[in-house]
Amino acid sequence: MKKVLIIAYYFPPLGGSGVQRTLKFVKYLPQYGWEPTVLTIGNTAYYAKDESLLKEIEQLNIRVVRTQSTDPNAVLHKNKKDLVKMPKEGTRKFLTFLSDTFFIPDNKIGWKKHAVKAAGELLKKEKFDVLFATAPPVTDFLIGVELKKRYGVPLVIDYRDSWINYPYKYFPTPLHRYLHYRKEKHVVHKSDMILTTSRHVKEELIQRHKFLGYNDITILSHGFDPADLQVPNRNVLPHTEKMRITYSGMFYGTITPVHFLQALAKVMKEQPRLRGRIEACFVGLFRPEHINLVNQLGLQNSVNLLGYLEHKEAVRYLLASDVLWLINQDDLMTPGKLFEYIGTGKRILGCVTKGYLRSTIEEAGGTCVDPTDVDAIAAAIVQLYDQYERKELRGARPEVIDKYNREKLTGELAKVFTKFLEV
Repeated sequence: MKKVLIIAYYFPPLGGSGVQRTLKFVKYLPQYGWEPTVLTIGNTAYYAKDESLLKEIEQLNIRVVRTQSTDPNAVLHKNKKDLVKMPKEGTRKFLTFLSDTFFIPDNKIGWKKHAVKAAGELLKKEKFDVLFATAPPVTDFLIGVELKKRYGVPLVIDYRDSWINYPYKYFPTPLHRYLHYRKEKHVVHKSDMILTTSRHVKEELIQRHKFLGYNDITILSHGFDPADLQVPNRNVLPHTEKMRITYSGMFYGTITPVHFLQALAKVMKEQPRLRGRIEACFVGLFRPEHINLVNQLGLQNSVNLLGYLEHKEAVRYLLASDVLWLINQDDLMTPGKLFEYIGTGKRILGCVTKGYLRSTIEEAGGTCVDPTDVDAIAAAIVQLYDQYERKELRGARPEVIDKYNREKLTGELAKVFTKFLEV
């Protein structure tokens, strides 16, 4: 077994979509001859925690090295806070602005010295063949570069989202943007291979850093774990007699349910026959201001708020749904939930702009409309309901689904690692 040290701030028991890619790589790498060791954060405060995710790798005896940190989340935990409430959107924006003003590259920089020290103790005792750093947070990249410099181990970096063009990253001054650019340039120059989850991130990196060539960057998509979608008996799923449209995840910034809820209210007002026949199901944290909007629009009987669920329970709701809904008002992010949606074989309603996400959803047989066009969203809901009644709702074709199988994608990652052994 060859050895890889995986640097990932976000890792279970932290929950949410940000941990899934790394967790599944760790789960399946041993099948391809690679023994992963995970370097991650210790006790920290966070919006969602899911202890069940750790059970997926317990039987594999995966070593997880946890360190202390001085980042804001870790400091909150020291003050006896484990789970923290999702702040109101205005508060979130203000805190993000403060964070991006005073912390470069991000507010997890307080983890770097602790992570480098812990990794150094490992690298002095045993041989690792590859370092793998995944971001966000991009502090993970800086840790990887420092470890490569000290110990000479090849470094693979994994862009789950863009660094400079991340839509929720603020640059208070031109100096801030320049400092980030310089740090990114240093990171991509020192790394041995760059992974991205989509073509648009690859293209922006090549355009921004002219020394990068096409072969310096490999696209390795997000995906789904087929094991998560296996249920022994579909009768145990939480079925309903209504057409269920489900969203899984959090809302922040322009990722908002506002236009969808307005469209649903329009449908209920203009199509009385559909009252009591459609359920909008939300799996995940739901902001107070959005709960108020549900009440203002009179949608209490049409909306089902489940709160944060363990991942496997959340997947059960996806499998028991008729339509899965996605909202994204830019084409700069690659939401991991989309590929789990595709894996279920369910119909997808994408409120997305033209670009990579829309083409991915359309390839999977989904319906796409402009994310802020209330009339178009309402029309799509009615059209989907008519297809539901005729039992004509269809998802992605098997060959499209198979492209995003995480077990197979991990095999592609193992091939990237193996390249360094052939030098």
